[in-house]
Amino acid sequence: MTCHASEEIQNSLENIIARAKSGDKEAFGLIFEHHHRFIYKFIYAMLGKHESAEELTQETFLGAYRGIANLRGEASLKTWLCGIAKNLVYKSFRTNRVNGDKNKDEFETLEFFTDEKPQPDAQFLNKELNQVITSALGKLNEDRRLIFVLKEMQNLSYKEISDITGMSVPKLKTDLFRAKTEMRTMLRAYLEAKK
Repeated sequence: MTCHASEEIQNSLENIIARAKSGDKEAFGLIFEHHHRFIYKFIYAMLGKHESAEELTQETFLGAYRGIANLRGEASLKTWLCGIAKNLVYKSFRTNRVNGDKNKDEFETLEFFTDEKPQPDAQFLNKELNQVITSALGKLNEDRRLIFVLKEMQNLSYKEISDITGMSVPKLKTDLFRAKTEMRTMLRAYLEAKK
């Protein structure tokens, strides 16, 4: 992408945000269209349930629509939306704890692999590996899961994750290292069995 094309996209995005802030529903629709998949995947990876992810994605964008006027110039739209989604996810965790739900045991199988047409054997292995990863992810504490999902699955920078979580970059790196160590330990038995 050329520098000119990048500037054009940025100017266009700023224009769309400005229009959305002034109440333009079509502009907000473009924001939803462009970011809903990213937000859904983030929430789904955190909660492990399609229905909950769909519901909280809608709540995220409803909250964003109501609060778009509060979007500050220095906040990236993606990190701002992700911050709203994170707050809803943590609220869901608190509600589940109060209600005694066992969130860790109820993860559905996350769809990490998106091969167009995998071979039957590969499809089975991908599904099996997804189940193992999902189970391991569900056992991480909420903060480490959040950092792992944002960095390893959503490919955000440490700066973006810091903006979303309010944590310092050194703390994020430490927690990510610990999350990766825990994930490796939990996945080791499966990976060694496949050798």
